[in-house]
Amino acid sequence: MHWGFPKRGPRTDPDRSSHRVSGKGTFSTADEELLRTLYAEHAGALFHYVLRLTSGDWQWAEDVVQETLLRAWQHPAAFDPARGPARAWLCTVARHLVIDAHRARQARPTEVGGEALQRAAEQTPGEDQIEQALQSWAVADAVRSLSPDHRAVLLETYYRGRTMAEAAQVLGIPLGTVKSRTYYALHALRLALQERGIEP
Repeated sequence: MHWGFPKRGPRTDPDRSSHRVSGKGTFSTADEELLRTLYAEHAGALFHYVLRLTSGDWQWAEDVVQETLLRAWQHPAAFDPARGPARAWLCTVARHLVIDAHRARQARPTEVGGEALQRAAEQTPGEDQIEQALQSWAVADAVRSLSPDHRAVLLETYYRGRTMAEAAQVLGIPLGTVKSRTYYALHALRLALQERGIEP
């Protein structure tokens, strides 16, 4: 049986979709005919419905249509005319398959690209901690290279989290001086970090 892109074929006898499958697990001529009829009558519309549910993912939509038709073959009682139209049952099954697949994707950890996996494989255990320690030492060295006035203003405004006005009070200098020293201290720190190979 061909499961490719569903094309809407000519409608056959509309009552054919209500025929029963001869038994679960066996594929008789009647079963094959029922499946062909279901496919011809419903696969095209079902595919377009599922394509909207899968946000245009053709492969996923084709898989859902295939699984829906397989379940239709496994559950022939669903096509009893007293239970309603066959297409309504097919659309409900397809919608549940898409919802279940979406939930399963959300439950899985996020997949990462090959580059991230390659970097993780190349790292030795503890490499991150070593890199962080080396970078911390380089930053501390860059801060020590600043003038005492620049270090003092950065200590108050960034490390201790004081406002410019509070830093001016603590350091006993005018607010404008704190602002200009902070500007020049950050500029000098950026240059000192770049000299040490750290991009701020």
